[in-house]
Amino acid sequence: MAELSVNHLLGIKELTRDDIELIFETADHFKEVINRPIKKVPSLRDFTIANLFFENSTRTRTSFELAQKRLSADVVNFSSSTSSVKKGETLIDTANNILAMKVDMVVMRHASVGAPHFLSKYVDANILNAGDGTHEHPTQALLDSYSIRERLGQVEGKKVCIFGDILHSRVALSNIFALQKQGAEVMVCGPNSLLPKYIQDLGVKVELDVKKALEWCDVANILRIQLERQGGDISYFPSLREYSQYFGINKELLDSLDKEIVLMHPGPINRGIEVTTDVIDSENGIVLDQVENGVAVRMAVLYLLAQKRKGLSLG
Repeated sequence: MAELSVNHLLGIKELTRDDIELIFETADHFKEVINRPIKKVPSLRDFTIANLFFENSTRTRTSFELAQKRLSADVVNFSSSTSSVKKGETLIDTANNILAMKVDMVVMRHASVGAPHFLSKYVDANILNAGDGTHEHPTQALLDSYSIRERLGQVEGKKVCIFGDILHSRVALSNIFALQKQGAEVMVCGPNSLLPKYIQDLGVKVELDVKKALEWCDVANILRIQLERQGGDISYFPSLREYSQYFGINKELLDSLDKEIVLMHPGPINRGIEVTTDVIDSENGIVLDQVENGVAVRMAVLYLLAQKRKGLSLG
């Protein structure tokens, strides 16, 4: 049986195209499972998974927990706001204490870039990156690509534009890597102040005009303005109102195009700023599909990492 080429999911950069295809094929199976009347399978019945979230999260954490429970894993939840981290405990101490409880896998979100990579070198467990700083968010990129594949039939050859706050987004970087590995063309669009200086070195197109970007793409992946990562004393644009006026996506703008495009958003959505409600909730919007697919894709990743560890069969 095919298996992943990696022991951890630290980022999309480490995956091969075959890895991505295997994850999607496995997700197809689990999507069928979660649409049954009985949505649980015993695949990870003997596994214990620790969720270490050092940053606040609702959607990602809930999606991972649901995926773990659908696979019948035992789940340990850890929040830094109520832990010994507040008392000065180090990351490695925290991890080792949790691993002393015989945990097999760790799902981790951390504000520091590279924290999951660091942990993977020191603990005997599969590490799954649920977002590290402004670096990567691999499962979000996988579920985004999976959702494009589901709606358009394939990712290869499609034109995908990522709109918004590219500079502070871990979703953007993971999406760029994932889309390029699958043969898609990628563009980014946003104000110059929210585009990283290195962005063209990644082989993506850059467009500052929203309408031109929409005319080019088949898929618009719209990111939110991440005010919490921008720093209160730094202004990247004059105001949210001005950002919405020049870079927001609305129905009038879409109606001016001579085609329809798929609209995506990783959430949470700043409605009326980066995109209007009537646009993102339209039939071309696939946000709820992304949420459903997120559970299936995360089930697939958890299962495949566990398979590599203990030689499971999909059964």
